[in-house]
This record gives sequence, C-alpha cells and structure tokens, in this order.
Amino acid sequence: MTLTVAPVPAIAGRAAAVGGSPVRDILAVTARPEVINFAGGLPAPELFDSAAVAEAFRAVLTGTPGTALQYSTTEGEPALRTAIAERTAARGLPTGADDILVTTGSQQALSLLATVLVEPGDTVLVENPCYLAALQAFSFAGAHVIAAPGDDEGIDPAALDELVAAHRPKLLYTVPTFQNPTGRTLPAGRRAEIAAVAARRGLWLVEDDPYGELRFEGERVPWIATCPGAEDRTVLLGSFSKVMAPGLRLGWLRGPAALLRACVVAKQAADLHTPTVNQLAVARYLADNDLDAHVARVAAVYGERRDAMLAGLPSALPEGAVWSRPEGGMFLWARLPGPVDTTELLRKVITHDVAYVPGAPFYAGAPDRSTLRLCFVTQTPEEITEGLRRLGGALAG
Repeated sequence: MTLTVAPVPAIAGRAAAVGGSPVRDILAVTARPEVINFAGGLPAPELFDSAAVAEAFRAVLTGTPGTALQYSTTEGEPALRTAIAERTAARGLPTGADDILVTTGSQQALSLLATVLVEPGDTVLVENPCYLAALQAFSFAGAHVIAAPGDDEGIDPAALDELVAAHRPKLLYTVPTFQNPTGRTLPAGRRAEIAAVAARRGLWLVEDDPYGELRFEGERVPWIATCPGAEDRTVLLGSFSKVMAPGLRLGWLRGPAALLRACVVAKQAADLHTPTVNQLAVARYLADNDLDAHVARVAAVYGERRDAMLAGLPSALPEGAVWSRPEGGMFLWARLPGPVDTTELLRKVITHDVAYVPGAPFYAGAPDRSTLRLCFVTQTPEEITEGLRRLGGALAG
C-alpha cells in the first residue's frame, strides 16, 4: 500500500510577511576578524565588570543553590524588582516593586506589549526612523505601523497630534534618549507636549530607555513618564544589557497595574519566568557593587570613542554628508549626499573590511536610502580611525 503524503500546513502569514533582522544578517557576513564592524549594536566586552558578576553568581549558587536553580514567580524575584524600583525612584519616577515586571531582555517587554495591547489591524505609531526590533514586534502582532513626523530632535508634537486625531492609534513607541538608530535625544519640552497629546487623545506611550544611563555629555532629560498627563498611560522599559551585559538577558517593564497583570499572563504563556539564577545574581551584584560608578566608567570610554568617530568622519564621508552628534548611547547616524543607496553600497564597502548598517530597514514607511548607522562603542579609538580610513577609501573608490 502506498502512503499518500500531504504537505504540512503553511506557516502563519505574519511569520512569512515579517522579515528577519538585516543587522543580524550583516553581522553574519562581517564575522571575519579582519573586518572593523561598525554595524553591530554590541557593548564593549572588555568593559564588562566580569569579575564582580562572576562573584555574584558564585555567591547565589553557593549560598542559595536550591532557590537560584528553581522555578520563580512570573513577576520576577522580589529582591531584583525592589532594586529596580529603587533605582527608578531615585531618577525621579516614584516606583514600587509591584510596579515592575522582570522580562527576558527589554525585547521581551516589547513582545508582551504587542501581545496585550495590539489587535490585528490596530494602528501603532513609531519614530522615523525607528528601532528595528520594535518594527518587527508590532508587525508580528498584525499592527498597521505608521511613522510619526519629526526632525533631527525627534517627534514633532504638533504633527503627532494631527496624526493621532486622523488615525486613532493604540500606542506610540519611542526611544527618546540616545535613540537607536539616530543617537538623537528628544528635548524636555517636546516630551511634555507628547505626554499632553497622549492624555488629550487617549493614547498609550511606550518609552524604551536602554541607553539613557550611558550619557557622557550634557544634562539628563527626565523620562516622558514623569510628565503631567503621562502617569497612567506610559510604559517604561529598561534593561541591564547595555549597562552590565547583554548575555544576562534581563530587562524590565514598569507600567499601570492592569496592564502589568495582562503582561504577566502573556509572559506565563511565553516562558513562565526569566531565569532565576540570573535575577538573583544581578540583585546580589547591585547589593554589593556600585553600578552607577561602573556605568560612569563605561560612559567615559564611550565618549572617547564617539570623539574618535566624530574626528574621522569629515575625511571618511564625501563632501555634503551630514551626521549626528549624540551626547550618549552607542550610535551615530549619517546621511550621504546625492542619490545613493547605502544598501547597495555596502557590498563594495565590505570588500574593504569595514561595515555599517544601511538606514533603509529602520523606516516604517518610505526609507531614506542615503542613510546609515555607525556604532562607535565596540572598537578602540585606534580601530575606529582605521575603520573610517577604510570606509573613506571604499566611498572614494
């Protein structure tokens, strides 16, 4: 008897429609050690406080191994939630442990919010350009993603008000401090105006802040979540990835109680809880070490590396190019003159053993194909200088 074999059902349409990460694809292509890679978004590994992190893991595995290796609550370990709440309150946003949900990286927080807030067909507003993984998360949820108009300082509140009135979106997603990919920071006045628009129009605000502590110049700008009108509608996301180590995969979500409860249910369906041992180790690290002092040391080094990139760009990029001057974070954004496609240009640039990320994938709508993102934190100043020399040769050739 011959067995009739039918094809398996197709994968979900949303999975087929949402592409992979071009950044990840570029990293795979540029993995050769001789490539000076400005494409990644990786913190500098030599600056990890590895000895103190290792000691924190030893302490929890020696002192409380049964707890550290056991299942935990979905909301997160109380000691870590308390520590995160205290750090948040110290920065001007009153927060208790019950306001915090620990997530497996802040990327999971985005995924949870997309799950609990977005119905297929709902409109979501984002920055232009926008953090790539946020575009992926909202697209997977079936959202209609629209870019909010803005300029070199970020979202234009007046244009946002008109857009919200016209499209009735569910939420606005923003990285207002040292934004990925542009490095720009939204001024305090605009933050207050955006909070007022959200309050007047009935809009959720998702404020993602993975880079805010990495300031090496200028004064800190308060979170949108602290602005009048934002209190009951802003979800603040944070992460230890950029200030401690991304391999810990520890982030958090601060939000109103009802939304937090919905995210807890969604997280139970996703992974039950974030790894217990990692949570307890970070809580122990925070108790035994001065994270703020560590971050200050990292930021100082990043500032030197940004300066090296700014010094080398005039000779590396063609006349007429423009670029940002971030006061912190990890990224710098550039625009080349004329009708140039940086995606196509990258093929040539990589042959010179240097790489960047083309700007086009970061746009929700029609992209500016002449743009590119450069990460300035992973290489030393000497490597940055050499990398920009190679980039200049590729662009001039």
